[in-house]
Amino acid sequence: MGEAAPTGSAARELEAQREDSEAKHRLRHGFVVAGRKGRFRRVREAKIAPVGFFAKYPALVTGFFFFMWYFLNVIFNILNKKIYNYFPYPYFVSVIHLLVGVIYCLVSWTVGLPKRAPMDSNLLKLLIPVAVCHALGHVTSNVSFAAVAVSFTHTIKALEPFFNAAASQFILGQSIPITLWLSLAPVVLGVSMASLTELSFNWTGFISAMISNISFTYRSIYSKKAMTDMDSTNLYAYISIIALIVCIPPAIILEGPKLLKHGFSDAIAKVGLTKFVTDLFWVGMFYHLYNQLATNTLERVAPLTHAVGNVLKRVFVIGFSIVIFGNKISTQTGIGTAIAIAGVATYSYIKAKLEEEKRQAKTA
Repeated sequence: MGEAAPTGSAARELEAQREDSEAKHRLRHGFVVAGRKGRFRRVREAKIAPVGFFAKYPALVTGFFFFMWYFLNVIFNILNKKIYNYFPYPYFVSVIHLLVGVIYCLVSWTVGLPKRAPMDSNLLKLLIPVAVCHALGHVTSNVSFAAVAVSFTHTIKALEPFFNAAASQFILGQSIPITLWLSLAPVVLGVSMASLTELSFNWTGFISAMISNISFTYRSIYSKKAMTDMDSTNLYAYISIIALIVCIPPAIILEGPKLLKHGFSDAIAKVGLTKFVTDLFWVGMFYHLYNQLATNTLERVAPLTHAVGNVLKRVFVIGFSIVIFGNKISTQTGIGTAIAIAGVATYSYIKAKLEEEKRQAKTA
């Protein structure tokens, strides 16, 4: 007869030894073993993915995004104004901005960077109002850039938070705290002071910048109604395509005859065909890339950082435009601009803090 199987404590001891042996074997073959009450138990080793540069240094990457956003924005504004100095056709230039961006998006979709998100009729209906407001705000901004100094246009556009607050209060029915309204008082005062003594002031530039503020305010309103899970890169691409379609007819109607008669020929005579074409191409690339980077950057940061970033961007653009173009400004204009920017910074800080408190309350 065969040897009797061990029973009781002897059997448990043999079973424990067998498990220990098996665990050690698995340890040598890519498993982790963990002790429990003096014995081994088998646990599948979790494969730890190598930490990439972006994950290892998030603050550095975000800082680089901010730098590129500011850098591209400043270059765009400088090149854009230089083009208007020899080719004063803002409707056509606005079309070029969007056209170059759309071509860039189509090429990116073709190579799969990023993969094109699907579009349906319902989403299209939601995006059309956003894109129309984007187109109107873009064109009127360029009309203002062509008519007055870049620094003055950006000073007027500092009023955009005032229009946003007014729209939220009187159109969306949202209650705006009195602290926010009070913080906007310096913005209105500063822009008024700057406008009264701005050496490059004219009504075309002023009214166009104000229309741009209103347009971008409504763009924000419609954007909230068109909330979607689509990523920002694809969303901005679709908005650019629709905005381009909207901008082409006004450019043809308002500037087409002048361009064909002498606009193109005058510009080519001044700077040459090669420079004219390359300037238009690069200003379009800088416009699209700075807007895309702005969207990508602001997705990476908290609302307060977002607010501070927007204010600093305007300071950078105003400062560099004054230095590059040597625009002479009066003392009152300089003080008014500083007051307006300080008001925008205060408003942005208060608004971001309120939004953060609301978010924490919802989470709680």
